[in-house]
Amino acid sequence: MENKWRQKLHLEPPHGWLNDPNGPCFYKGKYHFYFQYSPDGALGEPPRCWGHFESADLIHWDFTGAVLAPSIPEDRNGCYSGGTFIKDGVMHIFYTGNTKEPGTDLILHGRGANVIHVTTTDGHNMSGKKVLLRNEDYPEYCSCHVRDPRVWEQNGKYQMLLGARRRDDIGCILWYESTDLENWEFVRAFSLPGLGYMWECPDIFVLDGEEYLSFSPQGVRHETMRYQNTFQTGYFNNGSFEEWDYGFDFYAPQTFLTPDGRRIIIGWMGMGETAYTNSTIPLGWQHCLTVPREISRLDNGYLIQKPAREIEDLIYETAVFEDNSVTDISAPFELDARVTGAFKITLDGGLELKYDGELFTAEFTNEALGAKRDMRRVKCGECGDIKILADVSGLEIYLHGGRYVMSTRYYPEGDTVSVKAEGISGTIGKMKAMEVNFNGK
Repeated sequence: MENKWRQKLHLEPPHGWLNDPNGPCFYKGKYHFYFQYSPDGALGEPPRCWGHFESADLIHWDFTGAVLAPSIPEDRNGCYSGGTFIKDGVMHIFYTGNTKEPGTDLILHGRGANVIHVTTTDGHNMSGKKVLLRNEDYPEYCSCHVRDPRVWEQNGKYQMLLGARRRDDIGCILWYESTDLENWEFVRAFSLPGLGYMWECPDIFVLDGEEYLSFSPQGVRHETMRYQNTFQTGYFNNGSFEEWDYGFDFYAPQTFLTPDGRRIIIGWMGMGETAYTNSTIPLGWQHCLTVPREISRLDNGYLIQKPAREIEDLIYETAVFEDNSVTDISAPFELDARVTGAFKITLDGGLELKYDGELFTAEFTNEALGAKRDMRRVKCGECGDIKILADVSGLEIYLHGGRYVMSTRYYPEGDTVSVKAEGISGTIGKMKAMEVNFNGK
């Protein structure tokens, strides 16, 4: 019972709570995936730490536990999100040390947002902590909500982005610059009224010569076809904000480069402050990371995502499924199909994936299967194809070559999942599981 819904393709903690990925990178022959981690409770109980997975190939993983934990006055209420930067063989980690004063609103008063710097030469044993920035180092128009440092090198200097909330409830990004990674000067701020009150988890990267800014705004007005989640996440393309994922469970992504030059994105396959829940909570853990996804750029600037080739290599046996058929299969598996018109795929009798020629809808008709999730839509126009990456308790759905993606948790009761196809045919591939060693932690 304790391993029910334990996944085989998605990284999740052995116990406790996982949320934002932090500073994924490749360093000294290994991939390092850090994440927000509350080891003592599946509901995010303190202390808030950084957990750590490492792997040589994105398939065989070792969990090294909580590698950063509160230990100084400036992070006494949590080691919150941040990123990594590698220079001269040393990994530099920048994160937000959080402090809270009881009896305050924690927005305009009572919260300390401290940028803290540590280093490591192996990915999990950390140096002493140095506080770089405090509330008084941010512009006076900022609230107490400033967090999530992202550092890189450009034009001979070090650059840092921070997500922030202005005192007038407009989200913004703060830009700082340094010559030594320790002394930072404010350069400018960027904001856009109408796109939420807080911008979190900024990331900046270049793809095919074009620069992209990714972030996660809170407080965006919900729409029928867009911005359907509690909070959103996306990137700017030619001045417009494009969502990374239209599903129930996706937030706070970060990107990194593989040794062979691929741009990879991973996100928190979860969401805060929702009406829905997760059925693993009574088992002692909650949430996971998405699989690594490769990002490519289209000629019009839009970005597409697909499971990293290492994940695709786990497929070991493929079978055809026909229109008007029902296939019973154990997870994990991958479904691939060309789309020539309207179709419906029903999973386990309680999740309907429907396309009417323009609109794609994911609707849970069984409350228990979705743990109270209901419906998400995306107006994709031409669909072209669909790929479903199905884990034991998670789904990633890729439409139109990955131009549109939906991620969701789901909780089937049986050992197999029934896949009913109507108006569509394609292939289903059985997949091997990743190997995750929790090392008794």
